[in-house]
Amino acid sequence: MSETTTTVRIRRLVLDVLKPHQPRIDVLAYAVAELNGVDSVNITRTETDSSTEGIIVTIVGDNLVYKDIEDVLRDYGSSIHSVDEVVAGEQIIDTVIIPVEEER
Repeated sequence: MSETTTTVRIRRLVLDVLKPHQPRIDVLAYAVAELNGVDSVNITRTETDSSTEGIIVTIVGDNLVYKDIEDVLRDYGSSIHSVDEVVAGEQIIDTVIIPVEEER
């Protein structure tokens, strides 16, 4: 792997996260949104059980620092299950949905 002399910036992260019922998702969104480099945060609840909630956290910004985001989520009792999307570089590329071929 070759070394690069430029810094590549992370522009968007989509995280699958497990959190306790408290804090509410608006409180969690506010905490992440306060981080340097974060322009906006979208949190969608995908599932709920007796003690936890599954959420998808989408974060957009000019220079996202994964470690800082992970630390905030952990401080609020949440854990990242997976990183589902990363957009890095000068521009954000929209996700392209490829149609599934029909089975014959």
